[in-house]
Amino acid sequence: MTAGNVVDARRDSVALPMPSLFLLAAFAAAVVAQGGYYLPGRVMSGLLVGVAVVLARPRPNLVAALGGTLALWALVRGLLEGNLLSALPTVGAAGVFVAAVLVAAQADQEQRELLATVVAGVGALVAFSGWVAVVFRIQAWTTVAEGLLRAASTLTYPNAAAAVMAVAAVLSLVMKRTQLTSVMTFLLCTGIGATMSRAGLIALAAGLLVLCVFWGAKKTVVAITPSLLGAVVAVGALLPTMRVDDEPRPLLAVAGLVAGALAALGLPRLGRFVLPVALLLVAGGAVAAFGFSGRLATRISFSSPDRTDATGAALELVSRSPLLGAGPGNASFFFDRGNEGARVMRYVHNEYLQVLVELGAVGLLLALGVVAAVLIAMWRGRGTPLWAGAMAAVVVVLVHSGFDFLWHLPVVLVVAGLCAGLGFPSTRDGVVEGVRA
Repeated sequence: MTAGNVVDARRDSVALPMPSLFLLAAFAAAVVAQGGYYLPGRVMSGLLVGVAVVLARPRPNLVAALGGTLALWALVRGLLEGNLLSALPTVGAAGVFVAAVLVAAQADQEQRELLATVVAGVGALVAFSGWVAVVFRIQAWTTVAEGLLRAASTLTYPNAAAAVMAVAAVLSLVMKRTQLTSVMTFLLCTGIGATMSRAGLIALAAGLLVLCVFWGAKKTVVAITPSLLGAVVAVGALLPTMRVDDEPRPLLAVAGLVAGALAALGLPRLGRFVLPVALLLVAGGAVAAFGFSGRLATRISFSSPDRTDATGAALELVSRSPLLGAGPGNASFFFDRGNEGARVMRYVHNEYLQVLVELGAVGLLLALGVVAAVLIAMWRGRGTPLWAGAMAAVVVVLVHSGFDFLWHLPVVLVVAGLCAGLGFPSTRDGVVEGVRA
């Protein structure tokens, strides 16, 4: 047996340790249970992550210390407001994220690659189920907004689904290019398009930019272009079905998905014919988008009056208690829409501002401290393609968190923490070098 065969055999026999398996189980449970937003899913995913960290027994480090301090501050604010239970969601969110980081960081390089593959695979399933939900009008897995049927999959929230898919997409790009990984990337790009999530596209673009910087612009463009162009075809064929008032056209959507997949798989093999075929696909997608531009006007615009008004209401609350905040769970954003009357929003769709409103400048500084500690530790582990993909995935979540309430969904916290851990320096004893407490 040659040395290469030995390496391949070892790679095929990679087994994940029990803590990593429980972490993946938490991710899968949150995906199925509406992102873990509601209590049963939140408890289930939290328990699975808790078991994972107990089995892993990681040593304390700066990330854990800052996460614990943030959780403690939330408890203090809840106690001061006379409602300690209101702080539990924040405590749980901090705990789930930090635990996922610490558990994933203990995996060796081959185990990390397997973890990334599973994340990409689950993301592709989310994407495909969201596409199916739109095509066949599955009400429970779609959301209607501005007359459009948007893919939401089992997460039931299109923007959260888009965030998970964008994370999985940037991870899939740094894997060895095979037909399977190419199909996964294509499905992920198509799924993001089916969600019609503007923040999802912005976050994906930010992740791709990070890959260009740390993995290489040429590698990134070569890896993503076939899948993006294939997704243009698939989403273009899906557009006629997305309008709620129109009759669904499943045959056209299926034909578009198959054609897009063939394009994603076939473009790298066309050699000198790649450019004209790519231009043809882009032109076709542009024609389809132009034909439906009137119907998609609300999704191709950056305008969002409700979120703008909620931001104004949030800033007013901040001005009342900038240092300590209003207390965990005490933020409700009231605003007047003129002829449409008064409105209220539970979330401001910007997690950084949400933390500032509820926990004040102290809470926001602690949250940013956790983010900074994670990024510093990841920077010390740089050097591999998977590290670049992990860094891009974390940036995807950080950017998208400025547009949605992602930190309230365990599925996002688990996958973000898992990806962060994939980029940490790897040691056999589970200690992350340079970030010990």
